[in-house]
Amino acid sequence: MIWYTALVLAVAGERLAELVVALRNTRWSLARGGTEAGRGHYPAMVALHTALLAGCLAETWLAGRPFLPWFGWTMVAVVAAAQGLRWWCIRTLGHRWNTRVIVVPDMPLVTGGPYRWLRHPNYAAVAAEGLALPLVHGAWVTATVFTALNAVLMAVRVRCEDRALAPVRPMAARP
Repeated sequence: MIWYTALVLAVAGERLAELVVALRNTRWSLARGGTEAGRGHYPAMVALHTALLAGCLAETWLAGRPFLPWFGWTMVAVVAAAQGLRWWCIRTLGHRWNTRVIVVPDMPLVTGGPYRWLRHPNYAAVAAEGLALPLVHGAWVTATVFTALNAVLMAVRVRCEDRALAPVRPMAARP
């Protein structure tokens, strides 16, 4: 279980790195006249993501959840893929990627990278990670509760983001 604790702490470190990027990008966006939408649900999102990490560790340690290699290693691969997708989103959006919903005026909608295939690929990464990370070490209660609460929160978040981005036009197609 020590290696699983290290994995969860590594994901926590990655999340802190995301927050550093998001803070930098928030300053960049606001300096260019960006406006924030959805402030009301943001604290719930932070709390849910923090609870995911705590729940992974608490359930695994307190309930003595077993590591099943055939399943656990598959879930590690899903966690790694989710991280890759998330950082692809961050790289594709550049300064516009954020943990908040901030729209900068006169900037076109990004339609490249993973946004070519999915409207909200970052949220797909969050959903995959939120299910897979607890299941790496059998924390099925945490996986179930996070997935259910995340579905409710993402319904709110996606509607908020879609409303905020509705007036934004896509980038012109390149020849």
